[in-house]
Amino acid sequence: MDATDHPSLRHIHLAERIARTGIDEAMVERLVRGFYDRVRTDPLLGPIFAARVDEWEPHLRTLMDFWSSVALQTARYAGRPMPVHVRLDVGPEHFGRWLELFRTTAAEVCTPEAAVFFVGKAEQIARSFQMGIDAHRSVMRPSGIPAAR
Repeated sequence: MDATDHPSLRHIHLAERIARTGIDEAMVERLVRGFYDRVRTDPLLGPIFAARVDEWEPHLRTLMDFWSSVALQTARYAGRPMPVHVRLDVGPEHFGRWLELFRTTAAEVCTPEAAVFFVGKAEQIARSFQMGIDAHRSVMRPSGIPAAR
């Protein structure tokens, strides 16, 4: 018997998560499509996306790859989202609204256990992006000059 005969700890945890939450590719797609349907019509977030996304289907496919990689460890997403997001004029109110819409969508399209998982990851991502954007802005402006909001 060699190492290939035993599932790795990572695979065991993934299998347990899938069994507990019911997360699969179809759920990821429902979550992403439902969430971005809301984002696109949201008065605060919609204009930000409308100014930058011309082709929605490729963008949605990228986001499905991202969330599949997060939830199912598929490694389909290999992008670098931070550089894109630091160029956006967004602040805490945008991340708060993003999370509000995400929570609502997850509650509607996911099992309760999957919603907890996805929302937890979304909260981590939002915090990380906000910190990255704030850090980028503080590096980019001369010291002593407050950031514009």
